[in-house]
Amino acid sequence: MFRMVIAEARSLIRQRGEIEAMADELLGDSADFRLLRRVPGIGPINALTIIAEAGDLRRFSYHRQFLKFCGLDLATMQSGVFRSQTKLSKYGNARLRRTLWLAGQVAIRQPDNSFRDKFERYIGRDRGNPDLKRKALTAITAKMARAVQLS
Repeated sequence: MFRMVIAEARSLIRQRGEIEAMADELLGDSADFRLLRRVPGIGPINALTIIAEAGDLRRFSYHRQFLKFCGLDLATMQSGVFRSQTKLSKYGNARLRRTLWLAGQVAIRQPDNSFRDKFERYIGRDRGNPDLKRKALTAITAKMARAVQLS
């Protein structure tokens, strides 16, 4: 059983490598693909997913439109004088939001980039707080979405 799981994992890793090579081959001369690959944390598969899900990024006039499209905009529910906590609306494209979230996780693990620096500034006050780390990663994801849209 264990050998079958190992063989399956190796097969998936090989398939991922093939997909990355095909993405580089097919989209290597695309300007959007090359710009996305320059953003720390975005590899060929993430770049391919962003292009497939978002389409032409130039159709968004402002970065806030792209954040709303991704579901990374903040929303507050209110009724009369009652106001709930401000949180992500999550009304946008879930696949795009997940891709940017995963790219943000990769970016904060890479040395010497602005995403990691901002993450370290956020969690510097209380490193053991998992809620603060999640909020910091959400802020990094939104920053990455702005960088993707502006590139």
